[in-house]
Order: sequence, then C-alpha cells, then structure tokens
Amino acid sequence: MNEEFISALKEIVKEKGISEDLIFNTIDDALVAAYKKNYSNTGNQAQNVKVYMNRETGEFHVFAQKEVVETVFDDVVEISIEEAKELNSKYQIGDIADIEVTPKNFGRVAAQLAKQVVVQRIKEAERNIVYNEYVEKEYDIITGTVTRKEKGNVYVDLGKLEGIITPSEQMCTDEYNFNEKYKLYIVEVKNGNKGAQVVVSRTHPGLVKRLFELEVPEIFDGIVEIKNIAREAGSRTKIAVYSNDENVDAMGACVGAKGSRVQNIVNELKNEKIDIIKWSKVSEEFIANSLSPAKVLDVEVNEENKSAKVVVDDNQLSLAIGKEGQNVRLAAKLTGWKIDIKSKSQVSEEPSTEETLSE
Repeated sequence: MNEEFISALKEIVKEKGISEDLIFNTIDDALVAAYKKNYSNTGNQAQNVKVYMNRETGEFHVFAQKEVVETVFDDVVEISIEEAKELNSKYQIGDIADIEVTPKNFGRVAAQLAKQVVVQRIKEAERNIVYNEYVEKEYDIITGTVTRKEKGNVYVDLGKLEGIITPSEQMCTDEYNFNEKYKLYIVEVKNGNKGAQVVVSRTHPGLVKRLFELEVPEIFDGIVEIKNIAREAGSRTKIAVYSNDENVDAMGACVGAKGSRVQNIVNELKNEKIDIIKWSKVSEEFIANSLSPAKVLDVEVNEENKSAKVVVDDNQLSLAIGKEGQNVRLAAKLTGWKIDIKSKSQVSEEPSTEETLSE
C-alpha cells in the first residue's frame, strides 16, 4: 500500500458516502486475521495482535500484545517485566505490552488483502446505504417504471434499484407495459444477500391514502383527516374523511374544484370508483354515510354485537347493496359494523313485536 492507494481510497469513500473509519477498521481486522492465519506459530495459541496503519502514508505495523508478568509461563501471550521495561520503561506488571512483529514479506499480502477488503466493504456499504434510503420510504408512495414481466411478477425501476409487484399486489385494470410509469406503494423493504429488495403495491389501501395526501393540501396539513379506507382494488374504494376545522368541508376539499382533485386520483387508479364519505363519531350517522351513494332512511344499531339494521327506500335497495354486494361489503369494512339492509316495504311486511306476542 502507498499514498496513491490511500488517496484513491479516501476519494472513493467520500464519493460513496461511506464511513472512512469503517473502511480502515475493516482493513485492520482483515490484516490481523491474515497474520494469525499465515504467521502465528504452528501448534501454539494464536497471538493477540493488532495492526496499526498510517492513514496518510499507507504504512502499517503489526504488534503482538502480551501481558507483562513477573514470571513467564507462556511466552506466546506473556512477557517478563524485565523485557517489557527494555521496550518501554513505563510498563508495569499487569499491563499489555505492544511488541512489533511485522513480517518482512507481509507487505505484498497486506496490500492485496486490503484491496479485496475495500472492494467488498464498499459494495456492502453501498447496499446498506441504498437499503436505509428505501427503508425510510417504507409505507410511502414512489414512481416506478416497468422494466419487465417474469413468472407473473412485474419488475419496476425505482431509481437506485428494482422493485417487484407480485401478482397479489397487481391491479387487474393495469397493463404493465414496458416503460409505463406507475405510482406505487412501498409495502416492504428487505435487506437480502444481493442487497435491498423492495416490494411495491398497486392494490394496497395505503396507495389511495398517499395519493389523497399528494392531491389534497388540507390532508397534508392535518386540517382534513383520513379516518379509514376500504378498498377493492381496480373496482371501488370508500374513504372516510373528517375536518378538524369547522370552516373546512372535508368532502369538498377531497373532491376539489369541479372534481379535479379526486379525478386525478381516479385517473391514476385506472378509473377505480371512489366514494368520499363523511366520518362521524355517531355510529348511526357514519353507517348511513358509508352506504353512499344510496340514501338511507333509518339505522338501528346493536352495540353489543356491533351490528346494524339499515332501512332504505325500495328504489334504493339495489344501490345500497351494490353489484354483487360490493357497496354494503365495503361499507361494513369501512365502519367495522355488520350491516343488514332492508327496503321499506320489506320492513312493513315483517310482523310487529305486538303481533308476534299475540300469536
């Protein structure tokens, strides 16, 4: 090793944003291991050694560390007080003395090993830097460009690495053509042997939440709050919102002027329908709102088993239930209540409590 090598190493470290101490300490540890492997006395306990490397010139020295004792029983790990004082008069019994044992032919081995260690450590450090960068973005939104499809998975370029959209995280309305850009939700970041692995989603409810935060300044500022989201990706989403400021209409803020804000989100989600629901702490009101666009006549709740009976006009029944039960299913998921919907005529045909008792 020489000054040119050290200078180049420091430049790389600075460029990659890697800790200089980490690199040099790793080199020191590798040189200690190399010395023990190649130069320790065969059949004896390996010496306790340390390596000192000058971080400016690249010169290094290997020191055996031995305990200063009055009587030596094992000269591999011990040195007498008399010998120690010849090295340094300040040594006392119980101290650890450093004795230089740098082999004459150790330079070539050290230089080659140091370069291997530096390359390996830089690769590891780069992977860790990228991993830490994306871990901070976990549960956030990112833009990815489709690079390829393979075995049902879609791979996207996220900038510094490649993300994966597994089949369960893919929207049925997306085509995922090469070079097509998508807004994605980072579900998980894993640090594997080959570096960071990022799993991204188009189906996660968090994607809708982040899209609204991007489009609606009132949500980003905390004036409007997203209370819950129920989603069947590619088809329909219900989002419950609440305003912390009585002068701000939560639903209006999310819809935007002429529907511009919510339309941007609908476009990103390939025309997925979005119902913006006004959240209420009053269960009956929240349940009624959740069944939008249907109009609800009455809601009766049972707090004990978290169930609700809902009455709607006859012409609103199919709308309240939704195609294949989707509307009521999403409403139940959004509110956390079991919802039973009946039309006004169905309720009127049911025998009253008094009639039941008289029978």
